[in-house]
Amino acid sequence: MNKRIDKPPGKPLATIGQPPTNAYRSSGRPEVTFAIERLIDTAATEMGIDRIALRRRNLIAPRAMPYTNAVGAPYDSGTYEANMDLALRIADRDGFKARRKAAAKRGKLLGLGLANYVESSIGAPKERVEITVRPDGRVNVVIGTQPSGQGHETSFAQVVADLLAVPVDTIDIIMGDTDIVSAGGGSHSGRSMRHAATVIAKAAPDMIARGKQIAALVLQTTADQIEFAGGRFASPHSNRTFDLLDLAKEATRLALPAELKDGLTVAADNEMHDPVFPNGCAVCEVEVDPDTGGVTITRYTAVDDVGRCINPMIVDGQTHGGIAQGVGEAMWEQCTIDAGSGQPLCGSFMDYGMPRSNALPSFTTEIVEVLSPTNPLGIKAGGEGGTTPALAVVINAIVDALKAYGIRDITMPATPFTVWQAIQAAKARHQS
Repeated sequence: MNKRIDKPPGKPLATIGQPPTNAYRSSGRPEVTFAIERLIDTAATEMGIDRIALRRRNLIAPRAMPYTNAVGAPYDSGTYEANMDLALRIADRDGFKARRKAAAKRGKLLGLGLANYVESSIGAPKERVEITVRPDGRVNVVIGTQPSGQGHETSFAQVVADLLAVPVDTIDIIMGDTDIVSAGGGSHSGRSMRHAATVIAKAAPDMIARGKQIAALVLQTTADQIEFAGGRFASPHSNRTFDLLDLAKEATRLALPAELKDGLTVAADNEMHDPVFPNGCAVCEVEVDPDTGGVTITRYTAVDDVGRCINPMIVDGQTHGGIAQGVGEAMWEQCTIDAGSGQPLCGSFMDYGMPRSNALPSFTTEIVEVLSPTNPLGIKAGGEGGTTPALAVVINAIVDALKAYGIRDITMPATPFTVWQAIQAAKARHQS
């Protein structure tokens, strides 16, 4: 549901030409980013400063990281200005003037919007993993983070496969069954990949250490004589080597001591309270029909720093979905109530405006990997970043298209009727 913000709240920008007093950043909530990014465009117009130059003066430099902002949030890492430059380059900002002239010849108004963002991702602090290498050649990974379409089964398995040197197709991610899953923090606030990877990374050395103990029994030596390299356990006193799957089979032939009675089974718990701050930049071009108020998004570019990206295809897919959700709120989604009866007038998706494939262009997305120092794999978060700047970048683009009318703001959702009303009001003011 759209939340209307007619006059965006927010702190003033840093003094022009001086170091930023508020670090020019927001939380990860799209409406907060919307307020700040709209204020920056408005301030640039009022002061006669290029809106990108104004942002550039207020972006935190990489050398200032880690940076504690005015409300105490400790930004861990990021290359904010480089992200903005990359977004502008792949959006072909240099070709915008020519595209605007071409649109004008067709009677259309072309506008360009830009919005930077920083999210705060933390979530429930505790996570647990239980890993068992079974003698039948399967690896069970029990974890307390249930996906809702994000592809955890794939990305979690990739981390396990990499850290334990087992084939990814032998790994079974088990979650959602409370008879099996004893603890976990769930999937929210961009926490899943970071917390899961961290606790898996914590469990992996324990599994390798346990493997060395069992391999020592098989090879009749001591654990300190066992090496684990290239995914295999070996001893200088034997020509036999084992991977974890081989070793699980060998363990069934042994009378294991009490401390190893569960075979290749380990569990790890982790508690992490440090937030991370995924960030990025979006650039959008819109074409406005001044006769009808119709808005068409012609280009949309997103650059997202997610820290280490475990599966780029999954992250790109989440980014695309996030963009669609944000654009939907900016342009179409509105719950209208009949004033007399209280009856919702958008009672189904037949009446409620939603983003659909024919209303969106092909997105251009780029993943940036600036590793976070807060966790072993350097992961930040992905997915939500598609939504966070979307509201601001769309409205900034529409206002830019309409600036010849003296229009300074458009209330969301920017439906054709809303835009047409703004144009007519601006014409009336000019005539009077």
